[in-house]
Amino acid sequence: MTEKLYYNDSFTQTFTAVVTSCIQEKTAWAVTLDRTAFYPEGGGQPADHGALGGAAVTDTREKDGEIIHFCDNPLPVGETVEGTIDFARRFDFMQQHSGEHIVSGILCGMFHCDNVGFHIGHELVTIDFNAELSTEDAEKVEKLANQYIWEDHPIQIGYPSSTELENLEYRSKKALTGQVRIVSWPGADCCACCGTHMRSSGQVGIVKLISCQKFRDGVRIEMAAGARALGWMNTVAAQNTKVSQLLSAKPDATASAVERLQKELYALRGRVTELEERDFARLAEEYAGKGSVLLIQSPMTADSLRKLCGLVQEKCGGRCAVFAGEDGGYQYAVSLPGGDLRSFAKEMNGALQGRGGGKPEFVQGSVQASRQAIENFFDQGDKA
Repeated sequence: MTEKLYYNDSFTQTFTAVVTSCIQEKTAWAVTLDRTAFYPEGGGQPADHGALGGAAVTDTREKDGEIIHFCDNPLPVGETVEGTIDFARRFDFMQQHSGEHIVSGILCGMFHCDNVGFHIGHELVTIDFNAELSTEDAEKVEKLANQYIWEDHPIQIGYPSSTELENLEYRSKKALTGQVRIVSWPGADCCACCGTHMRSSGQVGIVKLISCQKFRDGVRIEMAAGARALGWMNTVAAQNTKVSQLLSAKPDATASAVERLQKELYALRGRVTELEERDFARLAEEYAGKGSVLLIQSPMTADSLRKLCGLVQEKCGGRCAVFAGEDGGYQYAVSLPGGDLRSFAKEMNGALQGRGGGKPEFVQGSVQASRQAIENFFDQGDKA
């Protein structure tokens, strides 16, 4: 079995070890060592990356007590090599993992529930709980978690005896036997865990609970800790600054400015719809009794396109085809009550680089063609 140096000191960045095996696999070399500081993927925490004796380590896994390092080059068996951890990556994961412990411990204690899922993603951390929580509940947890972090409590990690374990209250997603590693943040959390962590809560820096949404029989919380939390808040602040400038509003008044703008937009849309309906009715009268009609219009919404097609078709007495857009990209709607447009639509899509379909009497879709190409297709069809 590989000696796991990351359990002795999760801040170890370099070490030496003897290569015990090196096997070529499909896309990498699987290397084992007599000891390692590389943490393998597990428990929701991603694997460490780094370098071993000049080879890049792109993944780390554990199998039957052996830590397998997936390298881009082979290493000589029996040779002593130096390993270097990508510590920026490790430090980030330790901040996220430690922050999750503190949040989960406080939340589960407050609401008497369980953490049933945990994953450190590329941008955010997700935690699933089997309890219904409100946004206000999450805000309370966030406040308490950050207070605990700023108090800078030291972590405690140990391997209790079986007797001690029986009398210890700790979180675990499954029943455990044998030697169990207990990670404790006194006053916040006590949990069976195999991951790497900060030495004290202060090193987490800050946690930010970004969302709390219903998920299965409970909720899913998205959070970020440490540098990730700061980065997320900086991104949101930068966006809010842009919004405040565009709306000529103070940064702390953008929400009310957007609400005012929404009301104005809603009223404007109502007026536009009214004018559009009048214009559509006028066009429909223009084509009354003229049989099959082709209309090519400026861009409009899909709803407006269908509405215009329907109104004109009712008046023209034949097939109505409406194209809305500009050269290179048009949306279309074609209607012919009592007819079957499916073969026509197939031919049209083929000729105009289009896609779409629908019911026998009505088809809709889009084409990648010019106005002239559309007019030529319908002229040829009418002459045929």
